[in-house]
Amino acid sequence: MSQGNGTVRYDGERGALFKLAMKTGLLTVVTLGIYRFWAKTRIRKYVWSAASLDGDRFEYTGTGLEKLLGFLIAVVFLAIYLGIVQLLLTFVGLGFSLEPQSQWEVIAQILSIYISFFAIVPFLFFATYRAQRYKLARTRFRGIRFGMDNAAGGYVWRAIVHWILTILTLGILLPRQTFWLGKYMTDRSHYGDARFEQGGRWQDLYGAMKHVFIAIVILVLAAVAGGVLNSGVLAAVLGVVGYIWLIVGFVAYGVQSWAYMTSNMTLDGKVGFIATPATGQVLKRFILGGLIVGLIAAVGFAALAAIFAGTMQMAAYGMGPGIATIVVMAVAYLLLIVALGALSLVFITQPITAYLCERLEVQNVRALDAVHQRAADKGADAEGFADALDMGGAF
Repeated sequence: MSQGNGTVRYDGERGALFKLAMKTGLLTVVTLGIYRFWAKTRIRKYVWSAASLDGDRFEYTGTGLEKLLGFLIAVVFLAIYLGIVQLLLTFVGLGFSLEPQSQWEVIAQILSIYISFFAIVPFLFFATYRAQRYKLARTRFRGIRFGMDNAAGGYVWRAIVHWILTILTLGILLPRQTFWLGKYMTDRSHYGDARFEQGGRWQDLYGAMKHVFIAIVILVLAAVAGGVLNSGVLAAVLGVVGYIWLIVGFVAYGVQSWAYMTSNMTLDGKVGFIATPATGQVLKRFILGGLIVGLIAAVGFAALAAIFAGTMQMAAYGMGPGIATIVVMAVAYLLLIVALGALSLVFITQPITAYLCERLEVQNVRALDAVHQRAADKGADAEGFADALDMGGAF
Protein backbone atom coordinates (compact mmCIF):
# COMPACT_ATOMS: atom_id res chain seq x y z
CA MET A 1 0.00 0.00 0.00
CA SER A 2 1.20 3.55 -0.76
CA GLN A 3 2.30 5.89 2.02
CA GLY A 4 0.66 9.04 0.60
CA ASN A 5 -2.24 9.56 -1.76
CA GLY A 6 -4.32 6.71 -3.14
CA THR A 7 -5.93 6.39 -6.54
CA VAL A 8 -9.44 5.14 -7.20
CA ARG A 9 -9.86 2.81 -10.17
CA TYR A 10 -12.83 1.22 -11.91
CA ASP A 11 -12.14 -1.73 -14.22
CA GLY A 12 -15.62 -3.04 -15.00
CA GLU A 13 -15.95 -4.62 -18.44
CA ARG A 14 -18.72 -3.88 -20.93
CA GLY A 15 -19.24 -7.49 -21.93
CA ALA A 16 -19.47 -8.80 -18.38
CA LEU A 17 -21.88 -6.07 -17.25
CA PHE A 18 -24.05 -6.43 -20.36
CA LYS A 19 -24.30 -10.19 -19.90
CA LEU A 20 -25.21 -9.77 -16.23
CA ALA A 21 -27.76 -7.02 -16.93
CA MET A 22 -29.40 -9.04 -19.70
CA LYS A 23 -29.58 -12.19 -17.58
CA THR A 24 -31.03 -10.44 -14.53
CA GLY A 25 -33.33 -8.36 -16.71
CA LEU A 26 -34.80 -11.43 -18.38
CA LEU A 27 -35.26 -13.12 -15.01
CA THR A 28 -37.07 -9.99 -13.82
CA VAL A 29 -39.45 -10.19 -16.78
CA VAL A 30 -40.04 -13.92 -16.36
CA THR A 31 -40.83 -13.48 -12.64
CA LEU A 32 -43.14 -10.51 -13.36
CA GLY A 33 -40.80 -8.07 -11.64
CA ILE A 34 -40.13 -10.00 -8.45
CA TYR A 35 -36.52 -10.76 -9.36
CA ARG A 36 -35.68 -7.05 -9.72
CA PHE A 37 -34.52 -6.93 -6.09
CA TRP A 38 -31.98 -9.66 -6.74
CA ALA A 39 -31.13 -8.11 -10.12
CA LYS A 40 -30.15 -4.76 -8.60
CA THR A 41 -28.23 -6.55 -5.86
CA ARG A 42 -26.20 -8.59 -8.35
CA ILE A 43 -25.41 -5.54 -10.47
CA ARG A 44 -24.30 -3.62 -7.38
CA LYS A 45 -22.05 -6.47 -6.32
CA TYR A 46 -20.38 -6.35 -9.74
CA VAL A 47 -20.01 -2.56 -9.80
CA TRP A 48 -18.74 -2.33 -6.21
CA SER A 49 -16.16 -5.07 -6.81
CA ALA A 50 -14.95 -3.34 -9.98
CA ALA A 51 -14.02 -0.22 -7.96
CA SER A 52 -10.80 -0.21 -5.96
CA LEU A 53 -8.69 2.14 -3.86
CA ASP A 54 -4.95 1.60 -3.97
CA GLY A 55 -5.51 -1.98 -5.13
CA ASP A 56 -8.09 -2.92 -2.47
CA ARG A 57 -11.58 -3.55 -3.83
CA PHE A 58 -14.91 -2.50 -2.40
CA GLU A 59 -17.55 -5.07 -1.50
CA TYR A 60 -21.34 -4.94 -1.50
CA THR A 61 -23.00 -7.30 0.99
CA GLY A 62 -26.69 -6.55 0.49
CA THR A 63 -29.13 -9.30 -0.48
CA GLY A 64 -32.18 -9.46 -2.71
CA LEU A 65 -34.27 -10.93 0.08
CA GLU A 66 -33.53 -7.90 2.28
CA LYS A 67 -34.72 -5.58 -0.46
CA LEU A 68 -37.86 -7.61 -1.12
CA LEU A 69 -38.86 -7.70 2.56
CA GLY A 70 -38.11 -3.99 2.93
CA PHE A 71 -40.25 -3.26 -0.12
CA LEU A 72 -43.19 -5.29 1.19
CA ILE A 73 -43.07 -3.57 4.59
CA ALA A 74 -42.91 -0.15 2.93
CA VAL A 75 -45.84 -0.94 0.60
CA VAL A 76 -48.04 -2.08 3.49
CA PHE A 77 -47.14 1.00 5.53
CA LEU A 78 -47.77 3.38 2.62
CA ALA A 79 -51.08 1.69 1.79
CA ILE A 80 -52.31 2.13 5.37
CA TYR A 81 -50.99 5.70 5.51
CA LEU A 82 -52.59 6.76 2.22
CA GLY A 83 -55.80 4.99 3.19
CA ILE A 84 -55.98 7.08 6.37
CA VAL A 85 -55.26 10.25 4.36
CA GLN A 86 -58.08 9.46 1.92
CA LEU A 87 -60.48 8.73 4.77
CA LEU A 88 -59.67 12.09 6.34
CA LEU A 89 -60.11 13.87 3.01
CA THR A 90 -63.47 12.18 2.48
CA PHE A 91 -64.52 13.10 6.03
CA VAL A 92 -63.93 16.82 5.30
CA GLY A 93 -65.63 16.61 1.91
CA LEU A 94 -62.57 16.33 -0.33
CA GLY A 95 -63.05 12.81 -1.60
CA PHE A 96 -62.02 11.72 -5.10
CA SER A 97 -64.83 11.36 -7.65
CA LEU A 98 -64.53 9.70 -11.06
CA GLU A 99 -67.25 11.93 -12.55
CA PRO A 100 -67.58 15.26 -10.67
CA GLN A 101 -71.12 16.62 -10.95
CA SER A 102 -70.53 20.20 -9.80
CA GLN A 103 -67.86 22.88 -9.71
CA TRP A 104 -67.28 22.21 -6.01
CA GLU A 105 -66.67 18.52 -6.70
CA VAL A 106 -64.10 19.49 -9.36
CA ILE A 107 -62.32 21.78 -6.89
CA ALA A 108 -62.53 19.12 -4.16
CA GLN A 109 -61.06 16.54 -6.50
CA ILE A 110 -58.15 18.82 -7.44
CA LEU A 111 -57.47 19.58 -3.78
CA SER A 112 -57.64 15.88 -2.95
CA ILE A 113 -55.02 15.07 -5.60
CA TYR A 114 -52.64 17.82 -4.42
CA ILE A 115 -53.04 16.98 -0.74
CA SER A 116 -52.44 13.28 -1.45
CA PHE A 117 -49.28 14.16 -3.37
CA PHE A 118 -47.88 16.45 -0.68
CA ALA A 119 -48.71 13.82 1.93
CA ILE A 120 -46.20 11.56 0.15
CA VAL A 121 -43.42 14.19 -0.05
CA PRO A 122 -42.00 13.52 3.45
CA PHE A 123 -41.63 9.84 2.52
CA LEU A 124 -39.69 10.81 -0.62
CA PHE A 125 -37.08 12.51 1.57
CA PHE A 126 -37.26 9.70 4.11
CA ALA A 127 -36.61 7.20 1.32
CA THR A 128 -33.64 9.23 0.04
CA TYR A 129 -31.89 9.14 3.40
CA ARG A 130 -32.73 5.50 4.18
CA ALA A 131 -31.59 4.32 0.74
CA GLN A 132 -28.22 6.00 1.25
CA ARG A 133 -27.97 4.54 4.74
CA TYR A 134 -28.69 1.04 3.49
CA LYS A 135 -26.11 1.22 0.70
CA LEU A 136 -23.45 2.45 3.11
CA ALA A 137 -24.34 -0.21 5.69
CA ARG A 138 -23.89 -2.89 3.03
CA THR A 139 -20.60 -1.54 1.67
CA ARG A 140 -17.23 -2.81 2.93
CA PHE A 141 -13.64 -1.89 2.27
CA ARG A 142 -10.85 -4.10 3.61
CA GLY A 143 -13.52 -5.95 5.57
CA ILE A 144 -14.60 -2.80 7.45
CA ARG A 145 -18.14 -1.64 6.86
CA PHE A 146 -19.41 1.86 6.17
CA GLY A 147 -22.48 3.18 7.95
CA MET A 148 -24.80 6.10 8.62
CA ASP A 149 -26.62 7.26 11.74
CA ASN A 150 -30.33 6.54 12.09
CA ALA A 151 -31.40 10.15 11.59
CA ALA A 152 -33.86 10.12 8.69
CA GLY A 153 -36.40 12.22 10.63
CA GLY A 154 -34.03 15.16 10.89
CA TYR A 155 -33.28 14.94 7.20
CA VAL A 156 -36.98 14.98 6.29
CA TRP A 157 -37.90 18.26 7.94
CA ARG A 158 -34.68 19.92 6.80
CA ALA A 159 -35.30 18.81 3.22
CA ILE A 160 -38.87 20.17 3.34
CA VAL A 161 -37.68 23.56 4.62
CA HIS A 162 -34.85 23.81 2.09
CA TRP A 163 -37.07 22.84 -0.82
CA ILE A 164 -39.66 25.45 0.20
CA LEU A 165 -36.93 28.11 0.36
CA THR A 166 -35.54 27.02 -3.01
CA ILE A 167 -38.98 27.16 -4.66
CA LEU A 168 -39.91 30.52 -3.09
CA THR A 169 -36.61 32.05 -4.27
CA LEU A 170 -37.05 30.56 -7.79
CA GLY A 171 -33.96 28.39 -7.38
CA ILE A 172 -31.61 31.08 -6.08
CA LEU A 173 -31.05 29.17 -2.83
CA LEU A 174 -30.45 25.83 -4.55
CA PRO A 175 -26.73 25.88 -3.57
CA ARG A 176 -27.76 26.33 0.08
CA GLN A 177 -30.08 23.32 -0.21
CA THR A 178 -27.42 21.20 -1.90
CA PHE A 179 -24.76 22.04 0.67
CA TRP A 180 -26.74 21.69 3.89
CA LEU A 181 -28.59 18.52 2.93
CA GLY A 182 -25.35 17.00 1.69
CA LYS A 183 -23.59 18.07 4.87
CA TYR A 184 -26.34 16.52 7.00
CA MET A 185 -25.75 13.15 5.33
CA THR A 186 -21.96 13.37 5.28
CA ASP A 187 -21.63 14.38 8.93
CA ARG A 188 -23.65 11.32 9.92
CA SER A 189 -21.71 8.87 7.77
CA HIS A 190 -18.73 6.84 8.88
CA TYR A 191 -16.20 4.22 7.83
CA GLY A 192 -15.66 1.85 10.72
CA ASP A 193 -15.11 3.99 13.82
CA ALA A 194 -13.97 7.00 11.75
CA ARG A 195 -16.54 9.69 10.94
CA PHE A 196 -16.84 11.80 7.79
CA GLU A 197 -17.11 15.58 8.04
CA GLN A 198 -18.26 18.04 5.40
CA GLY A 199 -16.40 21.33 5.15
CA GLY A 200 -16.71 24.32 2.83
CA ARG A 201 -19.29 27.08 2.38
CA TRP A 202 -22.61 26.90 0.56
CA GLN A 203 -21.95 30.24 -1.12
CA ASP A 204 -19.03 28.67 -2.99
CA LEU A 205 -21.46 26.51 -4.95
CA TYR A 206 -22.74 29.51 -6.89
CA GLY A 207 -19.76 29.13 -9.21
CA ALA A 208 -21.21 25.77 -10.30
CA MET A 209 -24.49 27.55 -11.21
CA LYS A 210 -22.82 29.70 -13.90
CA HIS A 211 -24.32 27.94 -16.89
CA VAL A 212 -27.77 27.79 -15.27
CA PHE A 213 -27.72 31.58 -14.91
CA ILE A 214 -26.56 32.00 -18.52
CA ALA A 215 -29.43 29.77 -19.68
CA ILE A 216 -31.95 31.83 -17.70
CA VAL A 217 -30.65 35.03 -19.31
CA ILE A 218 -31.03 33.47 -22.79
CA LEU A 219 -34.59 32.35 -21.98
CA VAL A 220 -35.45 35.84 -20.75
CA LEU A 221 -34.08 37.28 -24.01
CA ALA A 222 -36.25 34.78 -25.89
CA ALA A 223 -39.31 36.07 -24.05
CA VAL A 224 -38.32 39.67 -24.81
CA ALA A 225 -37.73 38.84 -28.48
CA GLY A 226 -41.19 37.30 -28.75
CA GLY A 227 -43.14 39.74 -26.59
CA VAL A 228 -41.44 43.07 -27.21
CA LEU A 229 -39.65 42.74 -30.56
CA ASN A 230 -42.36 40.49 -32.06
CA SER A 231 -39.68 38.31 -33.63
CA GLY A 232 -41.01 34.78 -33.57
CA VAL A 233 -37.99 33.29 -35.31
CA LEU A 234 -35.49 34.92 -32.94
CA ALA A 235 -37.61 33.93 -29.94
CA ALA A 236 -37.77 30.32 -31.13
CA VAL A 237 -34.00 30.12 -31.73
CA LEU A 238 -33.18 31.69 -28.37
CA GLY A 239 -35.75 29.45 -26.67
CA VAL A 240 -34.21 26.27 -28.06
CA VAL A 241 -30.67 27.44 -27.24
CA GLY A 242 -31.73 28.47 -23.74
CA TYR A 243 -33.51 25.18 -23.07
CA ILE A 244 -30.52 23.10 -24.17
CA TRP A 245 -28.15 25.35 -22.23
CA LEU A 246 -30.34 24.96 -19.13
CA ILE A 247 -30.06 21.17 -19.32
CA VAL A 248 -26.29 21.43 -19.75
CA GLY A 249 -26.22 23.90 -16.88
CA PHE A 250 -27.90 21.53 -14.46
CA VAL A 251 -25.55 18.73 -15.52
CA ALA A 252 -22.61 21.06 -14.93
CA TYR A 253 -24.04 22.02 -11.54
CA GLY A 254 -24.43 18.37 -10.56
CA VAL A 255 -20.86 17.50 -11.58
CA GLN A 256 -19.16 20.55 -10.11
CA SER A 257 -21.19 20.63 -6.88
CA TRP A 258 -20.27 16.95 -6.34
CA ALA A 259 -16.61 17.81 -6.96
CA TYR A 260 -16.73 20.71 -4.48
CA MET A 261 -18.50 18.76 -1.76
CA THR A 262 -16.18 15.77 -2.18
CA SER A 263 -13.03 17.89 -2.20
CA ASN A 264 -14.11 19.57 1.06
CA MET A 265 -14.90 16.30 2.83
CA THR A 266 -12.62 14.60 5.34
CA LEU A 267 -12.59 11.31 7.22
CA ASP A 268 -11.65 11.44 10.89
CA GLY A 269 -9.90 14.75 10.20
CA LYS A 270 -6.99 12.88 8.62
CA VAL A 271 -8.07 11.51 5.24
CA GLY A 272 -8.93 14.00 2.52
CA PHE A 273 -10.39 13.75 -0.98
CA ILE A 274 -9.71 15.54 -4.26
CA ALA A 275 -12.30 15.32 -7.05
CA THR A 276 -11.47 16.94 -10.41
CA PRO A 277 -14.11 15.89 -12.96
CA ALA A 278 -14.67 17.98 -16.09
CA THR A 279 -18.29 18.60 -17.05
CA GLY A 280 -17.41 18.30 -20.73
CA GLN A 281 -16.04 14.79 -20.23
CA VAL A 282 -19.20 13.70 -18.42
CA LEU A 283 -21.39 15.22 -21.14
CA LYS A 284 -19.31 13.58 -23.86
CA ARG A 285 -19.80 10.14 -22.33
CA PHE A 286 -23.49 10.79 -21.78
CA ILE A 287 -24.12 12.06 -25.31
CA LEU A 288 -22.04 9.36 -27.01
CA GLY A 289 -23.68 6.60 -24.96
CA GLY A 290 -27.09 8.14 -25.53
CA LEU A 291 -26.55 8.21 -29.29
CA ILE A 292 -25.51 4.56 -29.33
CA VAL A 293 -28.48 3.44 -27.23
CA GLY A 294 -30.83 5.74 -29.14
CA LEU A 295 -29.69 4.40 -32.52
CA ILE A 296 -30.16 0.80 -31.42
CA ALA A 297 -33.57 1.68 -29.97
CA ALA A 298 -34.63 3.40 -33.20
CA VAL A 299 -33.60 0.40 -35.33
CA GLY A 300 -35.23 -2.06 -32.93
CA PHE A 301 -38.55 -0.22 -32.62
CA ALA A 302 -38.60 0.46 -36.37
CA ALA A 303 -38.23 -3.25 -37.04
CA LEU A 304 -41.04 -4.06 -34.61
CA ALA A 305 -43.23 -1.35 -36.19
CA ALA A 306 -42.58 -2.78 -39.65
CA ILE A 307 -43.54 -6.27 -38.49
CA PHE A 308 -46.67 -4.88 -36.80
CA ALA A 309 -47.64 -2.96 -39.95
CA GLY A 310 -47.18 -6.12 -41.98
CA THR A 311 -49.44 -8.12 -39.71
CA MET A 312 -52.12 -5.38 -39.85
CA GLN A 313 -51.95 -5.38 -43.63
CA MET A 314 -52.40 -9.14 -43.61
CA ALA A 315 -55.38 -8.71 -41.30
CA ALA A 316 -56.98 -6.38 -43.86
CA TYR A 317 -57.01 -9.30 -46.30
CA GLY A 318 -58.55 -11.62 -43.76
CA MET A 319 -55.29 -13.17 -42.65
CA GLY A 320 -55.06 -11.96 -39.06
CA PRO A 321 -51.97 -12.63 -36.95
CA GLY A 322 -51.97 -15.95 -35.15
CA ILE A 323 -51.27 -16.54 -31.50
CA ALA A 324 -47.68 -17.51 -32.28
CA THR A 325 -47.04 -14.21 -34.11
CA ILE A 326 -48.46 -12.17 -31.24
CA VAL A 327 -46.36 -14.07 -28.70
CA VAL A 328 -43.21 -13.64 -30.77
CA MET A 329 -43.79 -9.89 -31.10
CA ALA A 330 -44.44 -9.53 -27.37
CA VAL A 331 -41.28 -11.48 -26.54
CA ALA A 332 -39.27 -9.41 -29.05
CA TYR A 333 -40.58 -6.20 -27.48
CA LEU A 334 -39.65 -7.32 -23.96
CA LEU A 335 -36.21 -8.45 -25.15
CA LEU A 336 -35.63 -5.04 -26.72
CA ILE A 337 -36.63 -3.22 -23.52
CA VAL A 338 -34.31 -5.40 -21.44
CA ALA A 339 -31.49 -4.94 -23.95
CA LEU A 340 -31.88 -1.16 -23.95
CA GLY A 341 -31.70 -1.11 -20.16
CA ALA A 342 -28.54 -3.21 -20.25
CA LEU A 343 -27.02 -1.03 -22.99
CA SER A 344 -27.75 2.11 -20.96
CA LEU A 345 -25.78 0.63 -18.06
CA VAL A 346 -22.92 -0.36 -20.35
CA PHE A 347 -22.63 2.74 -22.54
CA ILE A 348 -23.84 5.53 -20.23
CA THR A 349 -23.79 4.70 -16.52
CA GLN A 350 -20.61 2.62 -16.38
CA PRO A 351 -18.40 5.00 -18.43
CA ILE A 352 -19.49 7.97 -16.31
CA THR A 353 -18.91 5.98 -13.11
CA ALA A 354 -15.46 4.93 -14.31
CA TYR A 355 -14.55 8.51 -15.21
CA LEU A 356 -15.67 9.91 -11.84
CA CYS A 357 -13.64 7.22 -10.07
CA GLU A 358 -10.56 8.09 -12.12
CA ARG A 359 -10.90 11.76 -11.19
CA LEU A 360 -11.07 10.98 -7.46
CA GLU A 361 -7.93 10.91 -5.32
CA VAL A 362 -7.72 10.00 -1.64
CA GLN A 363 -5.13 11.82 0.48
CA ASN A 364 -3.22 10.21 3.35
CA VAL A 365 -4.46 6.69 2.62
CA ARG A 366 -2.22 5.19 5.27
CA ALA A 367 -4.42 6.77 7.95
CA LEU A 368 -7.03 4.13 7.03
CA ASP A 369 -4.81 1.54 8.74
CA ALA A 370 -5.89 2.98 12.10
CA VAL A 371 -9.62 2.54 11.41
CA HIS A 372 -11.37 -0.25 13.33
CA GLN A 373 -14.67 -2.04 12.86
CA ARG A 374 -17.79 -0.78 14.60
CA ALA A 375 -21.13 -2.41 15.32
CA ALA A 376 -23.44 -2.94 12.37
CA ASP A 377 -26.25 -0.43 11.86
CA LYS A 378 -29.66 -1.69 12.93
CA GLY A 379 -33.07 -0.78 11.59
CA ALA A 380 -32.19 -0.40 7.89
CA ASP A 381 -35.23 -1.08 5.71
CA ALA A 382 -33.18 -2.17 2.69
CA GLU A 383 -34.39 0.78 0.61
CA GLY A 384 -37.97 -0.42 0.94
CA PHE A 385 -39.48 3.06 0.65
CA ALA A 386 -37.18 4.00 -2.22
CA ASP A 387 -38.28 0.90 -4.13
CA ALA A 388 -41.94 1.37 -3.26
CA LEU A 389 -41.83 5.00 -4.45
CA ASP A 390 -39.83 4.05 -7.58
CA MET A 391 -36.80 6.09 -6.56
CA GLY A 392 -34.17 3.50 -7.43
CA GLY A 393 -31.12 4.77 -9.30
CA ALA A 394 -29.07 3.02 -11.95
CA PHE A 395 -27.21 1.07 -9.26
